[in-house]
Amino acid sequence: MKYRLLAGTDLNISTLCLGTMTFGEQNSEAEAHEQLDYAQAAGINFIDTAEMYPVPGKAETQGLTESYVGTWLAKQSRDKIILASKISGPNRGMDWIRGGPKLNREQIISACNASLKRLRTDYLDLYQLHWPARHVPMFGQSYYDPSQEPDHTPDFAEQLAALNELVIAGKVRHIGLSNETPWGVMEANRVAKAQSLPRIASIQNVFNLINRNFENGLVETCHRENVGLLAYSPLAFGLLSGKYLDNPHAAGRMTRYSNFGARYLKPAVPPAIAAYVQLAREHGLSPAQMALAWVSSRWYVASNIIGATTMAQLKENIASLDVLITPELDAAIEAIHKQSPNPAN
Repeated sequence: MKYRLLAGTDLNISTLCLGTMTFGEQNSEAEAHEQLDYAQAAGINFIDTAEMYPVPGKAETQGLTESYVGTWLAKQSRDKIILASKISGPNRGMDWIRGGPKLNREQIISACNASLKRLRTDYLDLYQLHWPARHVPMFGQSYYDPSQEPDHTPDFAEQLAALNELVIAGKVRHIGLSNETPWGVMEANRVAKAQSLPRIASIQNVFNLINRNFENGLVETCHRENVGLLAYSPLAFGLLSGKYLDNPHAAGRMTRYSNFGARYLKPAVPPAIAAYVQLAREHGLSPAQMALAWVSSRWYVASNIIGATTMAQLKENIASLDVLITPELDAAIEAIHKQSPNPAN
């Protein structure tokens, strides 16, 4: 395992991060602990979770993921683990979370305290806004539409001030954004600098072979603002493993949940997936490992968030660290990208 210092922090995070959003839905508590044990033994020191998990979000399961991580974390040396969680933003329903999640001061404080209780820890190494309070295109949307802006949006000054209270109290060490835009990163850091509030350390956005939208604007923004990318969905809900090409009814979120993964149900996605899968197999590689190795090899990726429902998947994903993206393979990947740029964007 290799480690990278998250810019502007003292967090030396593993190249791979263990995502946990299946814990409590597709994975039992025992299975979650088995994954966590294996990941830690493999050198992964970075764990990402969220208050809304598991996915799909439901009132009866909300918070289970953090609780499962918490029962495992209670038996670990806390200082050996870098733990990240996220507060849910508004505009996506989920009224079972605080009567409707908002990113105002009161809810940021209460959400963090609830996460800490479930996680059985006194502090989070990284606390992230899961998505913006304002309207932005995400989760399958492609275009910004100002007519969808909510009537009242807590601004970054209020949000960062609340997060600063948590930092001062020792409950949060660093803060990050998720599903953000270049404007959001710049505005958050502008406010932070102007008001001496905590800087943004990271951004957790989707990034994979069929959605490289991060490279359009955000890559320069984050480089200049010293913000590290935590890449999520590197396998595009398992599509890039090729398993649905081999068996359209293969077990997975895309087949288990109706109307799930709309961001990947776009016309140009299947032929692009087929091209990447064929390329991997021509090079004698597992399609999943090639897709993961490519994400991990990008200079602007601070950590690659992997997730699995089975131990076999987890072992295969972690073994992607042994895959070398050669100049020849990288050029072939770029050739496919040029023919079908960002089909899932």
